[in-house]
Amino acid sequence: MRKPWTRWLGLLLLAAATTMTVTARAGDLDAVKRNFAKRFPKLEVRKIAPAPVDGLYQVLVGNRILYTDANADYVLLGNLIDARTRQNLTAKQLHQWLRVDFSKLPLSDAIKVVHGDGSRILAVFADPDCPFCKRLEHALQSVPNVTVYTFLFPIDQLHPGATKLSEAIWCAPDRAKAWETHMLHGTVPSAPGSCKNPVARNVKLGHELGISSTPTLVFPDGNVVIGAIGAPRLNQLLDAYRELPKPPAGGKAR
Repeated sequence: MRKPWTRWLGLLLLAAATTMTVTARAGDLDAVKRNFAKRFPKLEVRKIAPAPVDGLYQVLVGNRILYTDANADYVLLGNLIDARTRQNLTAKQLHQWLRVDFSKLPLSDAIKVVHGDGSRILAVFADPDCPFCKRLEHALQSVPNVTVYTFLFPIDQLHPGATKLSEAIWCAPDRAKAWETHMLHGTVPSAPGSCKNPVARNVKLGHELGISSTPTLVFPDGNVVIGAIGAPRLNQLLDAYRELPKPPAGGKAR
């Protein structure tokens, strides 16, 4: 029995073959984008480019890549693999498209915690009620010599009250301590969160960067990793960027 995804792939490749001539003659990226928008008006297209397969286009929606033909009659979600090299072309393109200019991150809007000498650097977009963010925070306790900038990024649709909790953490007398205490031990700050805070700005920034899930990790070279990862992998990735500029001086060491 043929698997459902093989039938979808067959239909998509057939669409590519039948639309290839039209696309080469009259189509362009703007036309493909318009066609896609007509089919899926609720999906925001962040980027679009020709796919490695003739007649197909890769479309970045949120933090996922979709494949479509020129008319947007067919859409496929999945990994495109180069059968000759076994390379995941979807992952490669997604890595390039999701890169973030670390130098433009407003680090003053993040909670700064310095572990050891702080010689390595990491930015994290995190929701205080996200269980995977808590798992990441536990892993960070075993990662030495790193400066972590945490951008409070509440997702109220998943965790009602996350925005109020984020504001309370930011407004605590020692926000770094309040953040770690909550994430590691579940302690909720007593501060009402009525001070000026960057939570709304962080949410807007995250959306502009295409961040839609937590935790999202941003490394100094612009590499983005989505989801919690363990201490060994964190150390490995941080070591790869040790030669990049060090974080600004100061901050609360621990």
